[in-house]
Amino acid sequence: MSDPLDEQTRHHVYVGNAGVDGALDRGWLLGHFKPPGDPRHSDDVEIKWGVHPQGDERARWVDGEERTALLVLISGRFRVELPGRSVLLAEPGDYVVWGKGVDHSWRAEEPSTVLTVRWPSVPGYRVE
Repeated sequence: MSDPLDEQTRHHVYVGNAGVDGALDRGWLLGHFKPPGDPRHSDDVEIKWGVHPQGDERARWVDGEERTALLVLISGRFRVELPGRSVLLAEPGDYVVWGKGVDHSWRAEEPSTVLTVRWPSVPGYRVE
């Protein structure tokens, strides 16, 4: 028989692979959209593992942004467009942060993998 603490802990731990799990939910690994009770459910933060082929770009600019965001380049070359500024992430570890109210768009200049962290997690927000 297992220790009750071990059983309880098991329900609060999730082990996965960002590439595999992200492919199931448009790259999103953590946020309000995961089921309540799932350790990946959060109203505070969203995390995405984005894998983008060369030339992939946002369908339209995000306007009226309600969150702060951090985007970190894992591999490739990835351009983030901000009002009046274009930011090229070219070296692994390059990152950009923008705050609430900053509109944005992006484009993968090469096949790219990026990690995005946004906060807070806003229910109902989605760009098709």
